[in-house]
Amino acid sequence: MSTINDGGPAFPSSHPICPEDGMTLRDWFAGQALAGLTADPDMPTFHKCAEIAYACADAMLRAREVKP
Repeated sequence: MSTINDGGPAFPSSHPICPEDGMTLRDWFAGQALAGLTADPDMPTFHKCAEIAYACADAMLRAREVKP
């Protein structure tokens, strides 16, 4: 089973009071894609929106790995 690249923390913090990293970069990217997808009145279901949003997030993470 392969591990999903989550991109690490979206908003890393080294603050001693709040050391948690919060959401992953993958979740942040998916959330941004989801905002646009749910605006489409022809999108059939929220489940489909979520699938597409994470596919977009995975593509964005792969694009970050490409060296120019």
